[in-house]
Amino acid sequence: MLETRPRVAPFVAVAIVAYCAVGMIRAASIDALSSRQSPGQHATTYLGFDRNEYPGDDALPSLHTTFAYAGFWLNNPPGATRNTWTGKRKMLLAHDFGFLVLFNGRLDKQIKAASDPAALGRADAVLAAKSAASEGFPKDTIIFLDLEEGGRMLPEQKAYIYAWVDSLTSAGFRAGIYCSGIPAPEEKGHTVVTAEDLQQNAAGREIVFWVANDACPPSPGCSFPRQPPAPDRSRVSFAHVWQYAQSPRRPQLTRSCSPTYAQDGNCYAPGLSSTNKLFLDLNSAGEPDPSHGGTP
Repeated sequence: MLETRPRVAPFVAVAIVAYCAVGMIRAASIDALSSRQSPGQHATTYLGFDRNEYPGDDALPSLHTTFAYAGFWLNNPPGATRNTWTGKRKMLLAHDFGFLVLFNGRLDKQIKAASDPAALGRADAVLAAKSAASEGFPKDTIIFLDLEEGGRMLPEQKAYIYAWVDSLTSAGFRAGIYCSGIPAPEEKGHTVVTAEDLQQNAAGREIVFWVANDACPPSPGCSFPRQPPAPDRSRVSFAHVWQYAQSPRRPQLTRSCSPTYAQDGNCYAPGLSSTNKLFLDLNSAGEPDPSHGGTP
């Protein structure tokens, strides 16, 4: 999915070099990271991909030899003017893919411009529910609100996010959030992880978390293990899905696993011809349909 956009807000970026330096001190080899037995809750894990652009019908058979599920956008991905995933659920089902269902959320500047952030969140949840229903996703499908800014969420952001969660839940779907799992700096040397901030302030709401942490370690980089690392290896213990590699890679975070990426910094799907190379992001989950978006 998110191959062309920044994943961390500007105020988070200053933490990257320090975080990477600490990670490199503790780093084991990439092979050891990939093969180490996970202490997590999932005995079996499944590999999935996401990208902003639909990969094309012809690529699906080859992609399914490696991946169990695919990200699926319900609205325009970040930076895009159209959604090329629209109408492709049946095609993905025909090739036995599970789903990570995504709705592109608002940036803080957009939320601030709204007179009522909570009302904006409710309106976006209605759009997400309508789009999911029109694509044929069953009720109880987990829809992840894509958050592109990291660090501690500001009051207006939380008002928007939790209103979206409540409204989507009322519509019969399950609410998820895609967000950063990387520590971001705050005052007096403290750090905050976006996923933990949102989970701790959820006030009893049931929210499923898909966390992004492509730092090596804990990430094994652009690798395709038969048993990918469990989501809790992301260093967010309650993660349902872990996005452990992104395209293009972020050099500050991925220095120790840079050989796993292509020379241009992207992570490419294996098994495709040189004329149909697809760069993508990699995910690990404890089930082959993490959004429960297949036919009931």
